[in-house]
Amino acid sequence: MKNLSVASSQFLGRRSTLQYLSLPLIASAAFTATLSTAQSRLPRLITAGGGITEIAYLLGAQDQLVGTDTTSLYPAAALKTAKVGYMRQLSAEGLLSLKPDAMIATTEAGPPVVIDQIRSAGVRVELIEADHTWSEVQRKIAAVARLGACEREGLNLRNRLDAEWAEALAEVAKASAKKGGKKPRVVFILANSQTPSVSGAVTAADAMIRFCGGTNALAESFKGYRPMTAEAMAAAAPDIILTSTSAVDAQGGADKFWARPELALTPAFKRRALVHMESLKMLGFGPRMPEAVRELHQKIVLA
Repeated sequence: MKNLSVASSQFLGRRSTLQYLSLPLIASAAFTATLSTAQSRLPRLITAGGGITEIAYLLGAQDQLVGTDTTSLYPAAALKTAKVGYMRQLSAEGLLSLKPDAMIATTEAGPPVVIDQIRSAGVRVELIEADHTWSEVQRKIAAVARLGACEREGLNLRNRLDAEWAEALAEVAKASAKKGGKKPRVVFILANSQTPSVSGAVTAADAMIRFCGGTNALAESFKGYRPMTAEAMAAAAPDIILTSTSAVDAQGGADKFWARPELALTPAFKRRALVHMESLKMLGFGPRMPEAVRELHQKIVLA
């Protein structure tokens, strides 16, 4: 009995020692598992720019979107996301309350002081240069793919869209050649307020007019946007007026849109040559850009 008691005591001692030695191992394993889970958690993203948000949905990263800006209107599901305000007028407090890991926007986002506050809070901010080129779209795809941890999907999307873009440009070039290089004169009207503006050079509208085979009738007059005046419209003598569908709707339809006195002296007025498209699709420089160029080309150049 004494030998049995000693053996039992020795066994229990070894078991206690094993349990004691296992505690650090268990704790280490638990820590490793927690760290692994944290590392594998997909980044929480905020996108400021409708074209960037569209790309996130195409890459399957929509579940990572904790917030988007008010220009993110497509697809319809984007309307249900938390909104952080207009991309040029962001608020750091509201944005940071969503606890994002990263924000993807263009260099048009701001104000700068808010961007600095967001960075200072530890959020990674990726600002994509908005230069109104196809490269801008490619950079948006690369940024969302990298920060959203979906780089393979990003490469596939870029390859597909690059092919669509090349086809769209070839279509425009072929049609322009048939017309002997003659290009219709176009003026883009931004009519989101009671005081409409017109587009000069170095704008998204100017770039899209050129991509679809037209000529911006105001490109040589100024850069950016200026208020629309009767004198400027008469001097520009546009063959076609280009605007957004929302602008036409806001005026109550095409007939009321044409009722503006500034348009009465233009060749476009005589022909009632009005072309409109959803604003984000036309000016958002997102994944629908090849489709937008094709549609505008059909309506402007081949009309």
